[in-house]
Amino acid sequence: MMVEVFKTNVQAADVADVIVQSLSKLCPASEINFDLEDCDRILRVASVEINIQLIISILSDLGYCCEVLSDT
Repeated sequence: MMVEVFKTNVQAADVADVIVQSLSKLCPASEINFDLEDCDRILRVASVEINIQLIISILSDLGYCCEVLSDT
């Protein structure tokens, strides 16, 4: 299983819930959650296959910034 961690500008828990629901519909086998307490407002996606561009695009369409958080 792969895990991707994204930095976002999502601040509200209700917005995070809507995003998780949207992503879960497109990627039903994925484990998706937010850590809004982290300074980078982390979105974590765990799945066998992860379409990074799709995730970034969905958040962008909803008006939020999203980028892969690098390991360095």
